[in-house]
Amino acid sequence: MSLLGCCTIWSFTPSVKVGDTVTAGDSIGTVPEGHLSHKIMLSFNWTGVYKVVWVQKGAATIHDIVARLEDEIGGEHTLTLSQKWLVRRPLPENVLKRALSERLYPTEPVLTSQRLIDTFFPIARGGTACIPGPFGAGKTVLQNLIARNAKVDIVIVVACGERAGEAVETIEEFPKMTDPTTGGSLMDRTIIICNTSSMPFAAREASIFTGITLGEYYRQMGYDVLLIADSTSRWAQAMRETSGELEEIPGEEGFPAYLESSIKGLYERAGALKTNDGDFGSLTLIGTVSPAGGNFDEPVTQSNLSTVKCFLGLSYERAYKRFYPAVDPMLSWSRNTDQLSDWYDKNAEPGWTGKVRELLTLIEKGEQVVQMMQVTGEEGVTIDDFATQQKALFVDMVYLQQDAFDKVDATVPLERQIMTFKLVHDVAQSTAVYVDKAEARQVFTQLTGLMKNFHYAAENTPEYKSTWHKIENLCREKLGV
Repeated sequence: MSLLGCCTIWSFTPSVKVGDTVTAGDSIGTVPEGHLSHKIMLSFNWTGVYKVVWVQKGAATIHDIVARLEDEIGGEHTLTLSQKWLVRRPLPENVLKRALSERLYPTEPVLTSQRLIDTFFPIARGGTACIPGPFGAGKTVLQNLIARNAKVDIVIVVACGERAGEAVETIEEFPKMTDPTTGGSLMDRTIIICNTSSMPFAAREASIFTGITLGEYYRQMGYDVLLIADSTSRWAQAMRETSGELEEIPGEEGFPAYLESSIKGLYERAGALKTNDGDFGSLTLIGTVSPAGGNFDEPVTQSNLSTVKCFLGLSYERAYKRFYPAVDPMLSWSRNTDQLSDWYDKNAEPGWTGKVRELLTLIEKGEQVVQMMQVTGEEGVTIDDFATQQKALFVDMVYLQQDAFDKVDATVPLERQIMTFKLVHDVAQSTAVYVDKAEARQVFTQLTGLMKNFHYAAENTPEYKSTWHKIENLCREKLGV
């Protein structure tokens, strides 16, 4: 059974001519696929050098021959618009060994339009991340926001073992939404692989491999691809079922002994590449984890933690308080911060990474004051400690939290994030002296309310300008910034 349609006609335009030499992974032509230019490439496991002896421009189906090639010993090979690949085998394995393509060190972030991620816990373009959290913490909403707003060319959503309703919701909503990059339908850049909880465990296990192979394929064309796997826990459970059927010796909690190596092998297939044609492509992998009872010590979560470079831990406590996205800044971390610092210094402002660390330190100190206040009450802390706690709460309320149901605040471009961050950092570093705790609370409560209104105001509207003017006046009068 062909999933592409045997009778569909595609318009093939060759990029090589008779007499040219090509090798594995080289492009011989293109086919328009929506707004994308789909490259037709030589099979990635071919060896040696091939000479083009015939190439045909025009309409063709996926099974029609569009080129004939001759190898070094005179053997003839034909090329069609489609090729087959084993999904468990990394696609660029051969071209990397032969130095036809080159792995690159990720130096740019994937901008998600989520302030908390883009600023505090950035995900590298071509990097890896995981989003673990208990039931009801907002994993699906967060991953959908990232899928909708991420600045990438192609998004692959793998619904692996989750509820069928979530997959149906994605399929119904995405065609109605606008791609922030092209202005077309969001579905035009999205691939959805559905293997829900009602499907066989063998299909669930294969679904993530299928998704990442498709991601590698488009990466070789020079596109930036984002793969979101929901969830790796269900994938690991499918592996456990398969291992049990094979009567293999079980590991911790019944998972196969090779669980960690399998997860590492999966995430290692992400990365940034310079392709045969000199283009640059990337495959970013974000896996959600559904630990039973929110226990981050279970094997799947720990295996993800030891592999990924960005950990966005969702907490039930923040979700219960309606602090969304419920990413806990005390649990989460990103190892990409230092390697992306040059990009942020150039595209945001100099010293960006240092300022981010200052705010994270402030949030940590604020949490310590909250713990003290739970024991001693407000009377048991000094006015300076109380001001620190109010500053930390201000950063949390106006920068970490974001309203996914407001069309303005749901997606925040980098320029607006930078503008807001500068003000939040200045407020956090202010040294204003307060008469008492009531005055400190009043100032930060008023400022928080104005900032919330500012987040809901569309850019360059009268409300946007007037609210920002009020914020600047309040900061100047009460905080001296």
